[in-house]
Amino acid sequence: MTSAAERSTEHSMTPERRAEALRVLAAAHPDQLSHLAAPIVADHAFDVLRAPEAGLMMVRARLANTGDRYNLGEVTVTRCVVRHAPGPGHAAVAGVGHVMGLNSAHALVVAQLDALLQLPALHGLLWSSVIEPLQQAMNQKRHAERANTETSRVRFFTLQSEAA
Repeated sequence: MTSAAERSTEHSMTPERRAEALRVLAAAHPDQLSHLAAPIVADHAFDVLRAPEAGLMMVRARLANTGDRYNLGEVTVTRCVVRHAPGPGHAAVAGVGHVMGLNSAHALVVAQLDALLQLPALHGLLWSSVIEPLQQAMNQKRHAERANTETSRVRFFTLQSEAA
């Protein structure tokens, strides 16, 4: 059994863990994310600091991960910033949401969950009921896509010259 101290350390919000959570939330299917987040988000109040708005973001790339960087192109991004209003005597925390595309509702839910993830009391609940199921669903989808691709994969072997 894990102790309470181990569980709180396991779910502490380090910058790396927050980045991982935001990556999963932003990449999740919006309908699945809304379904998983609705019961948790409904119990909390949020102030919208920056309403969802769309814009363009430059995507940079690098050849073979060693060459010079270059601008690959622009992608549409929707962003949102909210503040969790926990009530008197508690500090308010802000959450951000950035998602590719023009989905305002998706960006809003990501921002709300980001704010809640910064509350230590909710780490375990959010990881077990939202983030881990989303990660599992994305891994299953990725595995199915790889299996589908593997059926039509062509393997080329080195050609050897014929002996004369």
